[in-house]
Amino acid sequence: MCGVIGIASRIPVVERAWLAAGRDYMHHRGPDDAGEWWSEDGRVGLGHRRLSIIDLSPAGHQPMQDDRGDLCIVLNGEIYNFIDLRRELLGKGYSFRSHTDTEVLLAAYREWGTDCLSRLNGMYGFALYDKRTQKLFMARDRAGEKPLFYMMSGGSLRFASELKGLMADPTLVRHIDPKSLDCYLSMGFVPGNRCILKGVNKLPPAHALVFDLGRGDLHTW
Repeated sequence: MCGVIGIASRIPVVERAWLAAGRDYMHHRGPDDAGEWWSEDGRVGLGHRRLSIIDLSPAGHQPMQDDRGDLCIVLNGEIYNFIDLRRELLGKGYSFRSHTDTEVLLAAYREWGTDCLSRLNGMYGFALYDKRTQKLFMARDRAGEKPLFYMMSGGSLRFASELKGLMADPTLVRHIDPKSLDCYLSMGFVPGNRCILKGVNKLPPAHALVFDLGRGDLHTW
């Protein structure tokens, strides 16, 4: 497994230290490598802890940008059919500098947009920033094996593989959600998109999310 974390904001992010701290709180998810990337306008930051499984070379470092610099992604998990997708994308004229499923996912998004999800077979939780449209695209696998927590506050979207990643920010308001607590005490878990912290949600299995930085709109499906 790996750990992903990030923020997308309508205005430039001034306080950035929490991102690296939250990333490293998830060191156990990815002890092999760590990375951090910020957009030129300072409105999007992505962090990653890597457990090296496919292509153990530095070419698999994340966050990973495509060759044009328009797209940047952090991926937790594995795309099982990435070799077949890679072969199809090679036939469409794409080239690859690594042997990772992450780079294939970047190319798949460039070719098919958010419809690339229908072509993916795997276990994954990822976030991809598209500089061309100024939108952050997130998705979670059909079975929900790879987790994604997110929250909207003050015109910004924050996300992480684990709640402790978000809690690295000392300004995060920590209030227990009473209904989620009730679910936990009665069933032993917090169901659906709920979270034990008020204001935080889980992206449900087989769901995707797009956050438009320009309009501030959040759409899930």
